[in-house]
Amino acid sequence: QVQLVESGGGLVQAGGSLRLSCAASGRTFSSYAMGWFRQAPGKEREFVARISRSGGIGYYSDSVKGRFTISRDNAKNTVYLQMNSLKPEDTAVYYCAAAPFPNSADPRAPSAYDSWGQGTQVTVSS
Repeated sequence: QVQLVESGGGLVQAGGSLRLSCAASGRTFSSYAMGWFRQAPGKEREFVARISRSGGIGYYSDSVKGRFTISRDNAKNTVYLQMNSLKPEDTAVYYCAAAPFPNSADPRAPSAYDSWGQGTQVTVSS
C-alpha cells in the first residue's frame, strides 16, 4: 500500500477551475494505477477518473468527460485532477486512490483500489 494525501480543494464559482493534487509516499508509486473518486452527502462514492501506471491512458466517467483531466508525474509521486467548467453538481469530497497491479477488479469500482487518501472538499457555488 501507499499513503496518499490530497490537496487543492476549495470553494469556486460555477464555470471556474480547480486542480487537485495527490501526493504518494513510497518508492512504488509508478507500479500503481491511480484513480479519483468523489462522494457527495447522502450519495455513494462515485468513480471520476483513472490513469494507467505510465500515465499514457486515462479514462473518465461520462459526467466529467471533456471537463476534467487526470495526469501524473511519477518522478514527483503525484497524481493530478484538473477540473474545468465546474458545475454545482461537482460538489463533493474528492478522494484519490491507488490500484495495485495486477488487478482483475472493475477499474471503476472502489474495490479495485487498496489505498485511499483522506479526501479534499470541492464546493461549486451557482
